[in-house]
Amino acid sequence: DVVGARLISHAGSLTNLAKAPASTVQILGAEKALFRALKTRGNTPKYGLIFHSSFIGRAGAKNKGRISRYLANKCSIASRIDAFSEDATTVFGSKLKEQVEERLQFYETGDLPRKNVDVMNEAVEEAAAEVKKKKKKDKKKRKNEEAAAVTEEVNTTQEDDGEPPVKKKKKKNKENEAAPEPVQTV
Repeated sequence: DVVGARLISHAGSLTNLAKAPASTVQILGAEKALFRALKTRGNTPKYGLIFHSSFIGRAGAKNKGRISRYLANKCSIASRIDAFSEDATTVFGSKLKEQVEERLQFYETGDLPRKNVDVMNEAVEEAAAEVKKKKKKDKKKRKNEEAAAVTEEVNTTQEDDGEPPVKKKKKKNKENEAAPEPVQTV
């Protein structure tokens, strides 16, 4: 969705979005309506830029506010993971998206969604496996590149003249040149 890009743009940066609480993420883009509601003591807005998400469009009329709040929570978690994790991975985002799908299903049919703790533990295990696999792949790639560089170097030295490389002569020390050896008299 383009909603994530809009949220980052409105917040100023991914780090600023990650620092914001979920309640702020929920109404990002609806500041004018929020302050007008506070001034007139009316109802505050339920959603801002998040309203353009397909999840809210699929929710029923009475569940739009609930799913907006839930989606803002998941967006907040995702932005924090993206901003502050060392290794980039899509595992957490896909798991959070599955959770929102399950919550929509819960509002429609009543099927209980999985607990957040269980889903996050699954995501951590998958992310660790993915990072381990990536490091192993990078190590193998680096090893192949080094082997290719060594064989290329050997090929270029043999192709230059068809002869082995000539060894350089060693230079004499200046001290040895300055003091000639004494001549022996017989």
